[in-house]
Amino acid sequence: MLSYLKGSIANVARSTPNRTLLTVEVHGIGYELQITPRFAKHLPPLGESLQVFCDLQQRDDRPVLYGFSSAAERDLFRQLIRASGVGSQLALALLDTLELSDLVQAIVAGNHRILSQTPGVGKKTAERISLELRSKLSEWREQVQLATVPEAGLTAEVQEDVEMTLLALGYRPDEVMQAINALAGDTGFTERDDAEAWIKGCVAWLSRELP
Repeated sequence: MLSYLKGSIANVARSTPNRTLLTVEVHGIGYELQITPRFAKHLPPLGESLQVFCDLQQRDDRPVLYGFSSAAERDLFRQLIRASGVGSQLALALLDTLELSDLVQAIVAGNHRILSQTPGVGKKTAERISLELRSKLSEWREQVQLATVPEAGLTAEVQEDVEMTLLALGYRPDEVMQAINALAGDTGFTERDDAEAWIKGCVAWLSRELP
């Protein structure tokens, strides 16, 4: 089984709005891999060398290669497609919507609101993903030494209010998670039970961090 490819970038093309194809040339052979738009944004220029981690899946009448920026991302993809009702495209969508550590945290913590912001993931699918994978991913996160997101310290009601408000304001799920995590790790932030304070703090942090 292919583990990774190391070569030069021959082409990057978007086949559909949600599908990006990367062609890597290795010793004169071009390998086509489907990658997430998030990964595509961080690729070096055409002709530059890179290492891309791979997973080979048999789909219908032909094999399909999926490419990832790290071994951990590839391994999480393999975990996701083991969950009931989660195929390769849905797994890629989850990886594109949230940063790796935030996605694992959302699954382990059972944060269905954030998970269901991924296109194609409804509430029931989000609940099933969390139910089936939370224990495995909790152990896996420790094994690969993936950074653990600090506990936000919010009550369930406050967290729901904060997340839904920020999402309604147009922030992406990954931005919402990053802002909440940033405030959770800020020892100077003391209004832990005040949803309005959390919302204002998150908006202020995002306004500072976003380009």
